[in-house]
Parts: sequence; structure tokens; C-alpha cells
Amino acid sequence: MEIITSVVEMQERAKETLASGKTISFVPTMGFLHQGHASLLREGRAQGDLLVLSIFVNPTQFGVGEDFASYPRDLRRDSEIAAENGVNIIFAPTAGEMYPQGYQTYVNVEAVSLPLCGAARPGHFRGVTTVVAKLFNIVKPTVAFFGEKDFQQLQVISRMVRDLNMAVRIVGMPTIREDDGLAKSSRNSYLSPEERRAALCLSRSLAAVSDLYRSGEKDVERLRAELLAILDSESLARIDYAELRDGDSLEEVRQADDRTVVALAVRIGTTRLIDNTMIGRGVTWKERC
Repeated sequence: MEIITSVVEMQERAKETLASGKTISFVPTMGFLHQGHASLLREGRAQGDLLVLSIFVNPTQFGVGEDFASYPRDLRRDSEIAAENGVNIIFAPTAGEMYPQGYQTYVNVEAVSLPLCGAARPGHFRGVTTVVAKLFNIVKPTVAFFGEKDFQQLQVISRMVRDLNMAVRIVGMPTIREDDGLAKSSRNSYLSPEERRAALCLSRSLAAVSDLYRSGEKDVERLRAELLAILDSESLARIDYAELRDGDSLEEVRQADDRTVVALAVRIGTTRLIDNTMIGRGVTWKERC
């Protein structure tokens, strides 16, 4: 396994790989890998000849006062997980390599980036789409893998790829959870034991709303009331948003159907956690682990 930090070197390796008739699987991350990332890597290993993992904590997707400086980083540990899951190349550029002096070009996806995290974190998705577009130009993947836990991010990137005719196939992979339902996240490391227990209100609320939907309730306001009741009952939780949206456009809906996504962003203490479920899937958290 190699670690490449140079954009030019990574581009040359990608060109050589594609010229030889081989395919490139790509998993872009900000590092501090967990089993959710590992599931993406395993699928990438199965679907491509060369597996590339990027590790880059992207400054342009963090707002003022957010956790860019404190975001967990551990390249040595990440390299071990990467090797265990068949990664051929880790692309780990510096911020200066990705955004050299004078940099001024950004990619902006319109409507689908505006609600939910887009409303709560202005400019966040401009940073995400810009860095992913750059990574696609550098790594030149045949197929790229993203977790469904970041559901809006997946929709935004998929929209960008369609709109800009990018020659890469996007694969969304199911959320990986702990046995008790908490979605795996690099930011879970911020939680104290008490906050870790409190964070279960996210998955509990998603499960309850899914159960209510499968019992026949389709009215979005009633479903959202159930969602809010569970979240509000946790004293350490502060709701950023708790919404039911169309699973493709992320527009508001009045009646839920199997393509409705339930999306959450909740602060537990100082840690902002996101989670979601497609309401019609009807699977238990244990089955997703």
C-alpha cells in the first residue's frame, strides 16, 4: 500500500491505471476511519482493480466556530484499517496542495443543497462539492462510494455528477450502526459516556417513526410529532432539524410514502450528530449492523 500526497503524482497513477484497461474504485473520507468506512472499502475492493482511499480534512466545508481544528486525525491508525481492507493507495494531500495560494474556484449545487444541513451550515455543501469535484479530477475513479448516513451529501454529489456529466458511478452504502442503534461516526469520539447514552434518542426516534408509518400513518405532521416527542424527552439533546422530506429532491412533503426520508441533526452536548432513515425500508437496527 502506498501513501501519495502529491496531486500530480496521484493523477499520473490514475492515468496509468486507466490506460492499462483497469478500473479505479474510490472512497473519499476525512479520515479517523470506523466500520462504516470499512464497509465502503470492502465494496470498493470488490468492484474495482485499484482501490484508492482519500484522507483529507477539508477546510472549505467547515464554518466559523465549527470543529475543523479539533476534528480527529490519526493517519497511522487509518493506514492500518486501509491495509486490512485492501486499499492500494491512500491519497492524503495537504490543504496547501488542494487549495494553493490564489485559489478561487468553487462548485455549487443549487436546490438540493439548501435545506437541512445546507440551511444549518451555510457554505458547507459548496465546500463538499468543490473538494469532491477536485478529488474526482485527481483520482479519476470509475466508481465512488459514499455512506447513506450523510444522506443529503449523497444526493448533492449525485446531482453534481449528473448535472456536470462526470464519468463516475456513485454508489450509496447503508449506514453502519452499533448494536444499540447509534450510527457510527468519527464525531462519536467526542461524546462522554452520559452523552453516548443520550445520543440513542436519534435512532430511537427514527425507529419509532418508521414503526408508526408501517402501522398505517402517512400524515407527515403526525409522524414528525412522534419524532419530536422522543427527541424532546432527552434533556441533553438540542434539535437542529428533524424533518421528513422527499428522498430524491429533499423537498417538503405532506404525505409520507416509501421514498420519504426522515432526517435528523441533533446536538448532544457540544457534538452535532446526524442520522436518517428511508421510512419505508422496514428493517431493524440490529439487521443493519
